[in-house]
Amino acid sequence: MTTHATSTLTVNDRAVALDPEGYLVSMDDWSPAVAVAMATAEGRELTPAHWEILDVLRDFYQRYESSPAMRPLVKAVRQSLGEEKGQSIYLMRLFPESPAKVGARLAGLPKPTNCL
Repeated sequence: MTTHATSTLTVNDRAVALDPEGYLVSMDDWSPAVAVAMATAEGRELTPAHWEILDVLRDFYQRYESSPAMRPLVKAVRQSLGEEKGQSIYLMRLFPESPAKVGARLAGLPKPTNCL
């Protein structure tokens, strides 16, 4: 399945292609600067707490070659960052719309397959 860009984001004088839902067309385009630009375009600011979750997401993807849905994300966060942060309430505070989808998008990963 080929995904076609419907918009671009300019980061450090470089055009980064996004699909219709705002995910990167090419995962190779991701960088921390791209994540910041994507977040800024959405009106969010990435705090150190957000970066911890993005790191967990990217690590999960490297291991399993897929973006986690909510339950596996909560479990991965709990294993990496401890019980206090490994809870859906904590993740919902950081990414109110959908932690798995928004987190994956900002981490430069594909949309989780079993997220609506």
